[in-house]
Amino acid sequence: MTVQGWILILGFVAILLALTRPVGAWLFALYEGRRTPLHVVLGPVESGFYRLAGIDPQQEQGWRRYALHMLLFNVALMAFTYAVLRLQGVLPGNPQGLAGLSPHLAFNTAVSFTTNTNWQSYGGESTMSNLSQMLGLTIHNFLSAATGIALAFALFRGFARRESRTVGNFWADVTRVTLYLLLPLCIVYTVFLIASGVPQTLAGTVNVGTLEGAQQVLAIGPVASQEAIKMLGTNGGGFFNANSAHPFENPTALTNLVQMLSIFVIGFGLTWTFGKAVGNTRQGWAILSAMVILFLAGVTVTYWQEAAGNPVLHGLGVAGGNMEGKEVRFGIAASALFSVVTTAASCGAVNAMHDSFTALGGMIPLFNMQLGEVVVGGVGAGIYGFLLFAILAVFVAGLMVGRTPEYVGKKIESREVKLAVLAIAVLPLAILGLAALSSVLGQGLAGPLNKGPHGFSEILYAFTSAVANNGSAFAGLTANTPYYNGLLGVAMWVGRFFIIVPMLAIAGSLAAKRHTPESAGSFPTTGGLWVGLLVGIILILGGLTFLPSLALGPIADHLAMIRGTLS
Repeated sequence: MTVQGWILILGFVAILLALTRPVGAWLFALYEGRRTPLHVVLGPVESGFYRLAGIDPQQEQGWRRYALHMLLFNVALMAFTYAVLRLQGVLPGNPQGLAGLSPHLAFNTAVSFTTNTNWQSYGGESTMSNLSQMLGLTIHNFLSAATGIALAFALFRGFARRESRTVGNFWADVTRVTLYLLLPLCIVYTVFLIASGVPQTLAGTVNVGTLEGAQQVLAIGPVASQEAIKMLGTNGGGFFNANSAHPFENPTALTNLVQMLSIFVIGFGLTWTFGKAVGNTRQGWAILSAMVILFLAGVTVTYWQEAAGNPVLHGLGVAGGNMEGKEVRFGIAASALFSVVTTAASCGAVNAMHDSFTALGGMIPLFNMQLGEVVVGGVGAGIYGFLLFAILAVFVAGLMVGRTPEYVGKKIESREVKLAVLAIAVLPLAILGLAALSSVLGQGLAGPLNKGPHGFSEILYAFTSAVANNGSAFAGLTANTPYYNGLLGVAMWVGRFFIIVPMLAIAGSLAAKRHTPESAGSFPTTGGLWVGLLVGIILILGGLTFLPSLALGPIADHLAMIRGTLS
């Protein structure tokens, strides 16, 4: 580890903390539906959308109707993208003449981008046409991110409102977030990336002469616009197979820093928005403190291990840190930081190959996802996932002090606790169940490039990434098969919507409750004790996935050995 590396890490956190309040204030204006300076230009566009769709933005919805509209919207978008991908070969905007995707790959990709996972079982430059990238995939990059933020707004209203039967209007929330937050930021972001050397063109390839005098054909396309929303919306799907390790996606140290900042900035801002919504910004800062503690712990371990290097290579006389799978233009510190940022959020973009990290260095990205990706997390998804843990934390605190648990003025009763447990239990049950199944079936065992413990890690990482809606991978898994495309698609859908629906039910239940003023016997939820309890609860519940997965590896190896012996 170096001083320069720690300056990068601490400077990264400092910049984000400085941006938290202004970004949170802008989000709070959208949460309340107030006018912003952009309404002068975009207000008529917003009104036009409502008239065209026959929507009254002032008509609020109960949690069931909000959830139903959200689900129908996402199913329709998924079907649309599936059709675009299947018909790619006969649609325009295909300068390379690429064929349509197979049914299983089109299904996996459509589910992946609908759920904000952006898992890719394909190489973008050799599989997707420009039209598929711009219309089939980018539409989800915006709308899946906007959906996550809208859902966070709904849960905020559940905590903030008193004896209300509604949690907002899904269509108004998604429209405002898209028009007044994601779209303008991405326009500025795209211009910055173009100025930094990222391609933005409708051409499919370009011929260049190499330094050796040979000719090479390079894939290009509308990369900058895809890259901007990929990062800002914590999507992560790369235009190129190498993702943000590719120089056309992430050419310089400055673009690398800006990409990491853009992954976290909305998640940081939403913590302040939550505090403002419930009338106490200290609540938001307490949540952010717990997030930052967990994040810095993960960065420390990953950076320490990658900087220490591989002891096997040290024994062979090769000194230095672990540079395998990393870009020289970024180095160890920026690569380690990026890996923790992208898995602490639900982004999944990578600037280095996680499969090449050291054992403990690769464990932290895996563990971040198994915590539920609430260490900042995806846009919207991180904060509403974190609040599910907060509900369980106040329940535990209530048991300790012998009082009905309360959080930000709302009594947390059996209904909310059961729904929170239901939502949080999705992760360990789906990850461990599907990983165990794939570790003993022939179709599953055909996927890992490596055998033994690391091969199991490739399987476990894939299902962890899918259920947690992250999208990153241990690159050794061959996932473009009917088995993995189908099962990972189901895992992504379960990981997204089986958590959202119970969360919205909690929002509806809380909105209907009265506000309970704090008293001398109330458990404080803004100080160091509360932050420590939050961190502890998250680590304990995250261990429900992580610890059993450690035992699954030897079991899977033993069963595979028996199968090999019997055959």
